[in-house]
Amino acid sequence: MTASAATLAPTLPWQLLEHISDVAQAPLVGIAATLRTAITPFIRSSALVIFTEDCTGRPQKKAGDEGIIGRVTIAELEHLRTEVGNDQPWTGQARIGGMERDVLALKYAQSGALLVLTDPVPAPTRPEGSEDSGPLRIVSYLWRLAAGRIQEKVSDAPPSYLLESRAASAERIRVTAELVDQHSTTLETVLAALRSSALDDHAARAAVTDMTAKALVGLRTLNDRTSDLAEEPVTTAFGRLREDLRPLMRFSNIDTQFIEPPANGRALPGEVAHAARAVVRGLLLAIAEQPDVGRIRVQWDCDGENLLINVRDDGRGELSPEAPTIDRLQQRVQAVDGRMSIDVMQGWGADISVVLPLDPPATPAKDVAAWGLAQRELEVLELLASGHRNRSIAAAMNISENTVKFHVRNLFKKLDVRSRTEAIAMAHSAGFR
Repeated sequence: MTASAATLAPTLPWQLLEHISDVAQAPLVGIAATLRTAITPFIRSSALVIFTEDCTGRPQKKAGDEGIIGRVTIAELEHLRTEVGNDQPWTGQARIGGMERDVLALKYAQSGALLVLTDPVPAPTRPEGSEDSGPLRIVSYLWRLAAGRIQEKVSDAPPSYLLESRAASAERIRVTAELVDQHSTTLETVLAALRSSALDDHAARAAVTDMTAKALVGLRTLNDRTSDLAEEPVTTAFGRLREDLRPLMRFSNIDTQFIEPPANGRALPGEVAHAARAVVRGLLLAIAEQPDVGRIRVQWDCDGENLLINVRDDGRGELSPEAPTIDRLQQRVQAVDGRMSIDVMQGWGADISVVLPLDPPATPAKDVAAWGLAQRELEVLELLASGHRNRSIAAAMNISENTVKFHVRNLFKKLDVRSRTEAIAMAHSAGFR
C-alpha cells in the first residue's frame, strides 16, 4: 500500500458505505427497516413511513414506534404528499398516526413516493467523514437510493408477487366498499327509526343513539380487518348480512326470515361475499317499498361451485324487474359473472334467484402464432410466466444464462414490451400459467 493510500483509507466513511450497500440490496419487505437503520446515525426519528403506489398491494412500508406506524393512514399520507415538493426536504407539523407531529418528509420525483420521518432530531454524533455532506443531504441520497430500489424490484417482480399485490389491492377496495355499504345501512336505519310512527321522541333518540354507537364499533372493526383475509366462511358472511339487516327491518313492520347456509359450505371469495350482501341488502330495500309486504324470506345455499341466493316476499307482486334499483343490482351480479332471475306473480309476491360463481371464469388460451416466436422463445416465455428467473430457466432448458438473456431480448422485441413484467402479463392474458 502506498503512503497516500494508507493516509486516505482511515478517512473513508465505511459505516455510511455499508449502509448504502444495505439499502441498495434490501428486499422490499425489509426496505423500511433497512433505510431507518441507515438514516439513524444522521437523523433520529420515532418512526419511518414510506408511501409508494409502485407497490399496489402494500403502499405503506413502515418501521419504528408501533403506536405511530400502526395508526398512520393513507389519507394522512396523501394529504402530506400534496405539501411536499419533489426531492426537496419538507419540515413542519403534520397529522400522522392520528395526531399532529413534527415531520421531515421527502418526495421522490420519478415515482411520487413519499418518505416521512416523525419527530426528527439530528443525531448527537455522526459517522466520521460525513460532516461535510450534512445530515439532510445524506438522508436525501439514501432515500433516492431506496425509492429507486423499490421501482426496480417492482418492475422486475415475479408473477407471485404481482398476484399477491393485486389480491391485496382488491381486498382493500372490498373493505372500502363494505364501509360505504355499512354507512348506507346505518343511515337508512336511523331514518327509519326517526320516521317511525310507533316511536315517541324519547324512544327514537334512544334507538338512534344505540344504533349509531354499535355502527361506529362495527365500522372501526371492519376498517381494522387485515387485507390478507381474502376468503370468508359462508356462515360468517351470512351472519354478517343478518346482523346488518335486522335493525333496518325492525322498523319496517316486515317479518324477515333468514335461512342459514350449510355450515360445511365452501368459503366465499371476498368479492363474492361482498356482492352477495350488497345484492340482498338492495333487494330487501326495494321489496320493503312495495305495498302489503308482510314477510320476506332470505336463503343462501352453496353447491360447491356457486353461492345460491333466494329472496321471496308475500306482497302483491308489484316489484318491477325494469326498475332502476333492480337494474343496478343486476349490474353488481354481472360484475362477478353471476346471474339473477326475477319471477313476479301478481297477487303472490316476487321470487328472486341469484347465482354467484365462486371461481373466476377460465381465461381461454389465445392464439400466439401472431407473435412469431421460435420454439425456444416460446419455452422461455412459458417459464417466465410460471415465475422462473434467468438462472432457473437456464437450468431447466440446459442452456447458458447469456442464451436466456438473448431469448428474452428477442421476446421483448416480438411482443413489443419493455420489461419482464409486461411480457409476463401478456403471457398470462394468453393463458400461460
